[in-house]
Amino acid sequence: MEQRVRTRVIAIANQKGGVGKTTTAVNIATALAALRHEVLVIDLDPQGNASTGLGIERTDRAASSYRLLSIENEPIPAPKPTAIPHLSVLPSEIGLAGAELELVDVPRREFRLRRALAPVRAWGRYRYIFVDCPPSLGLLTLNALAAADSVLVPLQCEFFALEGVSSLT
Repeated sequence: MEQRVRTRVIAIANQKGGVGKTTTAVNIATALAALRHEVLVIDLDPQGNASTGLGIERTDRAASSYRLLSIENEPIPAPKPTAIPHLSVLPSEIGLAGAELELVDVPRREFRLRRALAPVRAWGRYRYIFVDCPPSLGLLTLNALAAADSVLVPLQCEFFALEGVSSLT
């Protein structure tokens, strides 16, 4: 009998940009995939750099993370396989930038990602799910934090980076 693995959801967040959130997400996900763990990266940053870094063309992002937040009770879009075995990505697209405005009046809006990932976690295919967050503390990042088991906060050893971390607590 095949044993299901417990899926760990890890948000990578800091409200300051340029501290290595995307680089951390892509590199740790790649390292775990190289160890033959099934890994999913959810690109929740409208800039879409994790998607680009994992080889997903901008023209191939119709089924994106935007749908996780914007359409309730819709199954998760099929993640895109990458050139790296065991590593898939749910890409971002520019429409994700409008998700925060669309969700303003939605009840329990900060739990949309958590609800959307519940069946994926139950399915047990992925050992790790990394959520690459935008450089802000808006609804996209709040959704990632509400869905996560843990949070990685990359930072540079400088005053302004430390100031950004204090805003997360």
